[in-house]
Amino acid sequence: MKAASLTALKRQAEHCRNCPLWKNATQTVFGEGSRKAKIVLVGEQPGKQEDLAGRPFVGPAGQLLDRALAEAGIERTNVWLTNAVKHFKWKPRGKLRIHQKPSAGEIDACKPWLLAELALLKPKTIVLLGATAGRSLTRRPVSVMKSRGILEVPGFAARVVMTIHPSFLLRIRDRESFESEFERFVEDLKLCLEA
Repeated sequence: MKAASLTALKRQAEHCRNCPLWKNATQTVFGEGSRKAKIVLVGEQPGKQEDLAGRPFVGPAGQLLDRALAEAGIERTNVWLTNAVKHFKWKPRGKLRIHQKPSAGEIDACKPWLLAELALLKPKTIVLLGATAGRSLTRRPVSVMKSRGILEVPGFAARVVMTIHPSFLLRIRDRESFESEFERFVEDLKLCLEA
């Protein structure tokens, strides 16, 4: 994918047919944020709210991300938010659309869009939020808990940070465990400020 600007790239991505996910998605959810961002956060894929709004990280996980960024001292308006996969993968359960993990083939089919975004942005730091984002950039399965922290991924940015996706926090029912994991997430995000 080659484009002169992020706007042109977004227009191209709107017509992506690299894998079958576009058929059931409402729309392509492209990245957004500061075009001068030194930090790029890469999520896994849009969720239901993002699919409907056409914007990344606007649902419950996005609200947690906003809170964590604020606590880490990072302005959301100063970063670029995107996903490794640009369409919402889901299966029906009654009237609900239940999130499904993208396959390796779907991740690979979307990778050119992410690489094009990174080439235009030239960030100092990339934050990989979850295993799908990790697999997209490293081209191999990634265990978030084993790889958490700074990763060696040459050629993309001076610093690459691996951490959880904020949706992981939404599945924690115990308040004490939630607060502990949230604190770790904030500490991971603070690694961006050290680059």
